[in-house]
Amino acid sequence: MKIKEIIDALETFAPLPLQDSYDNAGLQVGLTETEATGALLCLDVTEAIIKEAVALGYNLVISHHPLIFKGYKSISGKDYIERCIIEAIKNDIVIYSMHTNLDNAMNGVSFKIAEKIGLQNVKVLEPISDKLLKLVTFVPTEQATEVRRTLFEAGCGNIGNYDSCSYNLKGEGTFRANEGAKPFCGEVGQEHTEEEVRIETILPDFIKNSVTKALIKAHPYEEPAFDFYPVKNVWNQMGAGVIGELDEPMSELEFLKEIKKTFEVGCLKHNRLNGRLIQKVAICGGAGSFLIPKAVGKADVFITGEVKYHDYFNYNDSILVAEIGHYESEQYTKEIFYSIIKEAFPSLEVTISKINTNPIKYL
Repeated sequence: MKIKEIIDALETFAPLPLQDSYDNAGLQVGLTETEATGALLCLDVTEAIIKEAVALGYNLVISHHPLIFKGYKSISGKDYIERCIIEAIKNDIVIYSMHTNLDNAMNGVSFKIAEKIGLQNVKVLEPISDKLLKLVTFVPTEQATEVRRTLFEAGCGNIGNYDSCSYNLKGEGTFRANEGAKPFCGEVGQEHTEEEVRIETILPDFIKNSVTKALIKAHPYEEPAFDFYPVKNVWNQMGAGVIGELDEPMSELEFLKEIKKTFEVGCLKHNRLNGRLIQKVAICGGAGSFLIPKAVGKADVFITGEVKYHDYFNYNDSILVAEIGHYESEQYTKEIFYSIIKEAFPSLEVTISKINTNPIKYL
């Protein structure tokens, strides 16, 4: 298969429009029309990772953290990023990154952490808003089923654990075809009344164009009527961080020791222990301290990769804060990549990198 097919599978799981505004997820280096020889999965792209891909004979590297964040006026090898770019191009290696789009996706980074801890009833902590549209269109009754099916196949109608969701209302549409028109029903120059179904369904705003094309292709009318409306509802299935529950409550110290062991943390930082029991757990992979206020009052503990010094003061009495390290919190992201690719392309060689790219070391 071509590399672009693998990228399509990755972006179906975590569409690029889900990424935060500052981010640079997506294709970093290379040509995607190339046939894939294998995929190497990593957290960070380093020179050692490029060498590992070359040694394996793979031409695709998939990382969580983007190699390129800023613009470059020259590529001269003055830092590790530029050297990686040069070596990737020399060896015809494509570099692709899934970053905050994977953080914000259903079953993304924080969901994987929750899985490792064994949490139940896991939900998004801060859902995305202003990313949904409602589509309304009007279809002759006999063709309504087929048009609905087309819209669902194009990505409409997903609400939580349900798909194929729509609202349908029968009514009458009127029109008169003018000279030059080729009406599906009725006669040119004559007013016509047609029994129609008003179909309403929901969709992410970033698939609007593809849904429009699918609708126009499936709709029997020469000039179908349709409208898109912004929906202010939050999108509960997508967003930053998660919150879930342990099967049984644990003491603070017992819980922190278990986290330290599970994530192989060299130095686990935390604020004051208050003797509380831990059952509700909030999580955000990476630098997630911005979500602590969302967790206060909902969870007993907040786990993330990085916390600022003064945040420890701010939340001493309201919630247990546990900082496990940026790399440690996101290390299992590679398993998400592996599952996506192997499910879509079972025969492709896929390897999780054996290189620990964490730049932070512990004495």
